[in-house]
Amino acid sequence: MLETLGLSAASAAVYQAMLDQPTHRIEQLATTTHLTPTQVHDSLDELGQLLLVRASTEHPGQMRAVSPDIGLADLLLRQEADLAARQAQIATSRAAVADLVAQRADTRTTHGERLLGMDAIQDRLEQMGRCARTEVLGVHPGASQRPEDLAAARTADAPVLARGVTIRTLLQEATRNDPHTTHHAHWLLANSGQVRTAQVLPQRLVIVDRSQALVPIDPADTRKGALHITEPGLLAALLNLFEQTWDTAVPIGATQPEDPQSGLTATERELLRLLGSGLTDDTAGQRLGVSARTVGRHMASVMERLGASSRFEAGIKAAQRGWL
Repeated sequence: MLETLGLSAASAAVYQAMLDQPTHRIEQLATTTHLTPTQVHDSLDELGQLLLVRASTEHPGQMRAVSPDIGLADLLLRQEADLAARQAQIATSRAAVADLVAQRADTRTTHGERLLGMDAIQDRLEQMGRCARTEVLGVHPGASQRPEDLAAARTADAPVLARGVTIRTLLQEATRNDPHTTHHAHWLLANSGQVRTAQVLPQRLVIVDRSQALVPIDPADTRKGALHITEPGLLAALLNLFEQTWDTAVPIGATQPEDPQSGLTATERELLRLLGSGLTDDTAGQRLGVSARTVGRHMASVMERLGASSRFEAGIKAAQRGWL
């Protein structure tokens, strides 16, 4: 369990042993945990950096384990703060990329090309897939994907994966409830692909070998056309946005952890934040890739846990409890 909080297995074992046997010294901890004294020392260094152990005042020269209800709670708070900072950075990068794409969409240079119509877009995607040599990165927003589109994607991805090309795919968190998209995700995983989900995704995006990318001219209507990008500066911004989102996304197979204090999932926390900023159910649902009806169900559950009779009251109580 402690490993899920970022602790190494050795450090988790040492921390547990120190809680069980507060007076144990290095040699005794090594025996209990089946580690070497050097490994115990390294684990104490890691635990010290995470503020899970402190110098003992009763036994000079020894360390004592900080009680889990204090030490682990503080660790979670620091992780939540880091995550919030990364999410804020993603939001800033998303806005910057959108501005850059909008600026480039009105011009054609040696570094970019407008593609109008789905046939032109599909032809370019096929060309990009055939020339891929190292990696293909994809962002695919939406609560579900059409079965025929997923089947076509598997046909295109199979020879790419067979060549040893890495495929990393970002999907909306809501697609975990869509059987067709889930089947496609597990097909990718079975063929050495990598898939993660996030509550909020950037616009649709495909990057091949970090040298070319395809983005929609209008993210609200991808059928209007796409911009094929080879300009290094814009590619760097798109890559940064993808990696930031990937780092905070959840691998397929894992589930959203609940906050131990509030019991909220990451989706519910994000929904409270979006609605609290003044967005409607429809707009918040679009951001999360879920329907307005699903937004209503989430909020009804949150209001029940808070004992709130209105969304306004739920927002106030959530803020008072430090849930936001």
